[in-house]
Amino acid sequence: MGIVHEPHHDGSPLYVSDATPRLGDRVRVRVRIPSDFGPVDVVRTRSNPNHEPRFTMASPVAIVEGWEWWEAEIEVENLTHGYRFLFTLADGSNCWLNATGLHTIETLDSEDFKILAHPAPPEWAKASVMYQVFPDRFARSADAAGRELPAWAEQAQWSDPVTHVGPHTSTQFYGGDLKGIEQHLDHLERLGVTMLYLTPVFPARSNHRYDALSFDEVDPLLGGDAALIALVHSAHARGLRVIGDLTSNHSGDAHEWFEASHLRPGTPESAFYYWLDAEQREYASWLGVPSLPKFNWNSPELRARFIEGPDSIVAKWLAPPYSLDGWRIDVANMTGRHLTDDLNAEVRGIIRRTMIEINPDTILLGESTNDATSDFQGDAWHGAMTYANFTRPVWGWLSAQERESSYFGLPFGKIPSYTGEQVFAAHRQFAHGFPWRVQLSTMNALDTHDTPRFLTHAIDGAQPVAVGLSMTMPGIPVVFAGDEFGLVGDDGEHSRTPIPWDQVDAAAPTIDPYSDLIHLRTGHPALNGGGMRWLHVGREVLVFIRETAKESVLVIAARGAYDVSLPAHAFAGTPRPLYGHATAERGGAGIRLSGSGPSFSAFALPGVALPDFSATGTVLEVEPERSLRRTKGVARGC
Repeated sequence: MGIVHEPHHDGSPLYVSDATPRLGDRVRVRVRIPSDFGPVDVVRTRSNPNHEPRFTMASPVAIVEGWEWWEAEIEVENLTHGYRFLFTLADGSNCWLNATGLHTIETLDSEDFKILAHPAPPEWAKASVMYQVFPDRFARSADAAGRELPAWAEQAQWSDPVTHVGPHTSTQFYGGDLKGIEQHLDHLERLGVTMLYLTPVFPARSNHRYDALSFDEVDPLLGGDAALIALVHSAHARGLRVIGDLTSNHSGDAHEWFEASHLRPGTPESAFYYWLDAEQREYASWLGVPSLPKFNWNSPELRARFIEGPDSIVAKWLAPPYSLDGWRIDVANMTGRHLTDDLNAEVRGIIRRTMIEINPDTILLGESTNDATSDFQGDAWHGAMTYANFTRPVWGWLSAQERESSYFGLPFGKIPSYTGEQVFAAHRQFAHGFPWRVQLSTMNALDTHDTPRFLTHAIDGAQPVAVGLSMTMPGIPVVFAGDEFGLVGDDGEHSRTPIPWDQVDAAAPTIDPYSDLIHLRTGHPALNGGGMRWLHVGREVLVFIRETAKESVLVIAARGAYDVSLPAHAFAGTPRPLYGHATAERGGAGIRLSGSGPSFSAFALPGVALPDFSATGTVLEVEPERSLRRTKGVARGC
């Protein structure tokens, strides 16, 4: 699939002069057109401020290494400002370039490239690698032995198998705690991760703690408030960020707010939930699960206590002495939505405004397991925890098909089989509705505490390929604790495995490759905010490049054997191996990539040479006999 022959634009600094403009600012945007695309007479941008189309003319600014670059100026007139490119070719035909690619007919506004004038996410987000911990199963400190267990908890030994079917699933209690996590921060440093994500730490009546009894204290079974303060302090001292997990959609049915209102009409907390009868006996809940009553965000008092202002729950845990670096919001897609109510945008906006008031250098991530683009346009959520744009396609490409498996809630029975072309199509379909800034903060998880573990069904040798894709595609890579040990699990509950700390040395053959790939990510600026350009998509291989002005990184992910030929202008320079054993050679009129699979390889390349945006009109390299306006032969065009 010859994607390299198409014009390209993304939201990275190579193409957009200012990623954090204010309303009324003028931003310059660039598009690059390859030599074999054919002569282009006119390039325009098409914006849609206030839903009224507006066109601006672009000018050619450089011809560099087989690409012609055009630049135009856009005034940012809306907080989410969409734009696309319109090309008029020498033969009089027209085509459009938007976030989903090249089109011969007019395209949807929802698929435009987008510049955001909303408050920006923290700068550190795009360079983060996340490590997800399920506290009950990560590590148990010596302090845990002296804690009295509540009636719901069924004590398990650290080596006991996980109960993942039946009524004891949520009550099996291993006793992992926050001090245990603190005692193993050296492991996170060895891996090279930069952000620790804790699933809920509030008291509850389950091992997962998504049925909170209160949001106002840390579960004493985890060590209480002091243990969280100590963990965050130690993590910060090592350069690690720490984010927490909130359930804005529901509480537990033993929560203090619910108990104050259940069967008690007229109490202040009565407005916090959706009651289905006058006695306040029956109520709406998450997916009909009675232990998880659903919040009613029409309540000003609920907003004040939970999400709005410096005295709210959201604010409390971000402020000293706790100093969390952000929140992941559970079932963010369902929050504020019930029958005729749709308060999702209001709720997420209030949460983010509160976070900015307390500490603007914090991140807000929202869970949305399917198509998340309508909610994730940069107004509040910085990124999505979703499976549609990364997890499911990668599983479909790299999983064995003979075993039945839970597949992220879809009723397939087995993991569907994807080709490389389908991985690309699914990723582009679900990711490119996000503004570029949101793409950079969206979580690339191979698995989580809610899914089977990837390795359970992976074809032999696929784990480094999948991890490599997570580390090199735009977004925040996610390691679910235990994946680096080679753990498996048949479903989400089964995957919540106690970490086998007595097997660290034996697990070095999987831990070390994880560390190598994580350090590949953190060690190269091109992988932390650089643009992304697909070069080749085939059944067995995916090839793309991440680019900045200072460096580029070529990525080859393969399921099977491949031998790919690219035109000479696909990228500049001679590839220098960074990881893996692929062959990348420049010779004659093109570039050859070859190797076997499953495998993952990365190569260092020079940065993209271009004039500064302030030097618009400067031409770096023009060879008249090769000018793109004079290209001869058969042009590919639209």
